[in-house]
Amino acid sequence: MTLLSVEHIDVAYGDVQVINDLSLTVEEGEVVSIIGGNGAGKSTLLKTISGLMAPSAGAIFFRGEPIHNLPPERIVERGIVHVPEGRRLFSLMTVAENLLIGAYTPRAHKERGNTLRQVHALLPRLLEREGQMAMTLSGGEQQMVAIGRGLMALPGLLMLDEPSLGLAPILVKSIFDTLRKIADTGTTVLLVEQDVNHSLRLSDRGYVLEHGRVALAGEAAQLLENPHIKSAYLGI
Repeated sequence: MTLLSVEHIDVAYGDVQVINDLSLTVEEGEVVSIIGGNGAGKSTLLKTISGLMAPSAGAIFFRGEPIHNLPPERIVERGIVHVPEGRRLFSLMTVAENLLIGAYTPRAHKERGNTLRQVHALLPRLLEREGQMAMTLSGGEQQMVAIGRGLMALPGLLMLDEPSLGLAPILVKSIFDTLRKIADTGTTVLLVEQDVNHSLRLSDRGYVLEHGRVALAGEAAQLLENPHIKSAYLGI
């Protein structure tokens, strides 16, 4: 079943067109990667889906209902959760407090105890660090808090923007291992990621954005073998 459908959207910052006639779909239970160079429109796409930006043309549907005119908080209530680039934690709050803030919608608030136990089972380091201030954590631990906070909102679609950015290779592997576990629970994931090799190996399908448009799309395994992907993004 199609969970998310983005249909022919245009998005601009003032007079600068960033996304041009872009369409894509995400099926329920899939992991889908969005890859592309800097300035391709990847982060703008996630911001538009989550309501932080509005398309000037086109439409976005979630579970068959239009969401492109809804404010961000209503979109979260519908089940779309955006884990932004840079983690954006509350640095002077504890790990536990940061996680619980994620459960602010009525449905998530009601289930917060059970969800917190599930997050701790998935990310046991967060239980060990629950009383620690977020600012004192390592970069990898902070990213785990950001992911855990997203899961606390009970997402139907979890969108992540560059979760491995700035992390050492061993921590990148840990983050992708965590994303695999999340995907294995049946959570649908839309992933923007600079590490093309890891992201496509995790994913079912992928879209390549260039200059705000979809330049390539297909099964992730096929994209990994595509000569253009190898040359432009994998350095092969």
